[in-house]
Amino acid sequence: MTSLTLTRRGFLAASSTVVAAATLPSTALAAPASRAKLGIQLYSLRGYSLEQALQHAKNLGFEQVEFYSGMLPIDTTAEDIAAIKSKVADLGLSISSHGVNGFGGDEAANRKVFEFAKALGIPTITADPAPESFDNLDELVKEFDLQVAIHNHGPGHRYNKVVDVLNAIQGRDERIGACADLGHYIRSGENATDVIRSLKGRLYGIHLKDFAEMKKKAKGVILGQGHLDVEGVFFALDEVGFPANGALSLEYEENPKNPLAEIRDCVTVAKQAMTKVAG
Repeated sequence: MTSLTLTRRGFLAASSTVVAAATLPSTALAAPASRAKLGIQLYSLRGYSLEQALQHAKNLGFEQVEFYSGMLPIDTTAEDIAAIKSKVADLGLSISSHGVNGFGGDEAANRKVFEFAKALGIPTITADPAPESFDNLDELVKEFDLQVAIHNHGPGHRYNKVVDVLNAIQGRDERIGACADLGHYIRSGENATDVIRSLKGRLYGIHLKDFAEMKKKAKGVILGQGHLDVEGVFFALDEVGFPANGALSLEYEENPKNPLAEIRDCVTVAKQAMTKVAG
């Protein structure tokens, strides 16, 4: 499978700028093009066993997977974690993140999640942290050098709007950022591309999802058939420099017993958009 990556616009013109750049101070040189692999939040494949879900992820054309506790609990043994990492690697996949994990005032419980993430070898923990957890999270992200990405759950949740996430991370270690569930932001009446731009510099994950209506109760649909501007999303990710190790995860919640055809359609739409941005 050809690896499709997200790159900054102008990448194809980079060779024409090399000579000019050589005359500039080193601080003026452009940053390398950011790249992100298309993955899947395995909750999308919750109707299957772990082994089946991983094989489906490979067959559908994903390059990475984001685990959730239903398929990989936090209390999984070190031996089982090693076996799962081996299975993922054998399929040519990588693990981008794990979540959504709760954090609260129990520092020992919080540490356990970080120890699990370190053993799993992931850069980011997708999270729903309670307000009382942030002082401890500030310490843990420094100690483990891991990112915490706050996940929004839509209307009625404490991280309903993007401003709620921005307020929560203000003044915190830069490794505490966001996993923007674009579908839930649609349900909250927000524009996905505006959300991405608002989170520039602190955006470590994306749940790529679309809904038919911008209201609390809405039906999930194939990407681009609702309110998600798919090309606009990928151009915005390119614009903000979404990190190469970011958890870019398709999440399709409908039809859990047999979602493969719909997920395949979503992959087609996403990769078409990624190709256009890369070009």
